[in-house]
Amino acid sequence: MPFALPVIAQTAGLLVLSNVFMTFAWYAHLKNLENRAWYVAAAISWSIAFFEYLFQVPANRIGYTTLTLPQLKIMQEVITLTVFVPFVVIYMKQPIKLDYLWAALCMCGAVYFIFRS
Repeated sequence: MPFALPVIAQTAGLLVLSNVFMTFAWYAHLKNLENRAWYVAAAISWSIAFFEYLFQVPANRIGYTTLTLPQLKIMQEVITLTVFVPFVVIYMKQPIKLDYLWAALCMCGAVYFIFRS
């Protein structure tokens, strides 16, 4: 019998991959295409976003078999912040801020309230 990851792990893994593509689609053009017309940046971003949806749609379908819609949304938001902060610091070369910690703590509160029974 092959090893099967729990639904929450499958969902989280796919959402992480989705968020990597989403973050690049939404923000990388600010660094890489700053001298190009907005519609060029939009076309390239849409092409990157296609790959985001290839991970996001199955993630939500798998996750919805066990999680509620609000739980899926909060999971998505936590993963977004987890992917976004390294993107800002490493790729966009912006300084890390203590505000990222405060935002993460607020997200922990949101997770608590959405996932409590």
